[in-house]
Amino acid sequence: MRPLTDTETQTLFTKLANYTGRSLTHLLTDTTSTNDRHVFRIQNSRVYYVRSSLANLATSIARPNLLSLGTCLGKFTKTGKFRLHITALDVIAPHARYKVWVKPNGEMPFLYGGNVVKAHVGRWSEDAPEHQGVVVCGMDDTPLGFGVTARSTAEVKRLEPTGVTCFRQADIGEYLRDEDTLFAT
Repeated sequence: MRPLTDTETQTLFTKLANYTGRSLTHLLTDTTSTNDRHVFRIQNSRVYYVRSSLANLATSIARPNLLSLGTCLGKFTKTGKFRLHITALDVIAPHARYKVWVKPNGEMPFLYGGNVVKAHVGRWSEDAPEHQGVVVCGMDDTPLGFGVTARSTAEVKRLEPTGVTCFRQADIGEYLRDEDTLFAT
């Protein structure tokens, strides 16, 4: 595992800031139980969010022998873009700036890979702009996945019930649908 380069760090932070906003700094200074800070490391184009002490211990393991360490946030594509994986949901959800709460009748269509339509929206964060990253939650505040808003909050109020309000990026149903390829190298 190696630290990210400046361009990789900028690409990663731009993607994470789309979902977390200014609370991105809490990811770096998150000291919940110990005084150990978290760092980002890359291994085989996958970015991991790991405690600093564990990352230092992992340097004694040869790169070909180390498969994973910490929480996988996503991976860099061949073109240099960063794609978030569903495994990043536990890291993003507590720090999310905008959220969409889905009614119980809309959870299953979302978990099967569908977008969120207006008829399934229970609540919506105020003043969410168009094309902004959001965390999709159930009505009991359980994070179900994340996506990108299709319309702003003001436009959604005038939308018909079958209109798409949020494009799905990832959902927890991927653990079952893509279990063969989700953690493959």
